[in-house]
Amino acid sequence: RVHFMRNVLAHAGKSGRRVVSAFIATAFAQETPEAASAQWRAVADQIRPKVPKLAVIMDDAEEDVLAYMTFPKEHRSKLHSTNPIERLNGEIKRRTEVVGTIVRLVGAILLEQNDEWAVQRARYMTLETISQMSDDPLISLPAVAR
Repeated sequence: RVHFMRNVLAHAGKSGRRVVSAFIATAFAQETPEAASAQWRAVADQIRPKVPKLAVIMDDAEEDVLAYMTFPKEHRSKLHSTNPIERLNGEIKRRTEVVGTIVRLVGAILLEQNDEWAVQRARYMTLETISQMSDDPLISLPAVAR
C-alpha cells in the first residue's frame, strides 16, 4: 500500500496529490474486500477522465494492493504497513554499520602492521632469509620487497 501510494502520487502532479490520496484512501477504509474493490474501481473511474495513466495503474494494481483485505480485520493493519520490515532493515543497517566500522579499523591496523614489518627488517623475518629456503631458482624477490 505504501509503495503503491508513492508511485501513484508521482503521477498525480503536485496539485492533485491530496485529492488522489484522499480518493484512494476511501477504498482502504472499507470493511470488506468486496467493498474495497468496488470503491477502488469507482475511484479509478473518477480519475480516468483527468489522469488516464493513473487509472490504468490503479486497474493493474488492484489485486496486489488490496490483497491484505482478504485477511481477518485484526491482521490488516500489520499487513498493509511496511513498518515491521523497515524496522528490521533499519536494525540490520545499524548493526552492519558498526561491524563495517570494526572491519575497517581492523583492516587499518593490519595495514599499519604490514608497513611496520616491511620497514623493520631486523625485528621480523626478512624476505632475503626466507628466499634461501627455496630450491627453485625461478623464484626471485620483487625489487620493491628488497
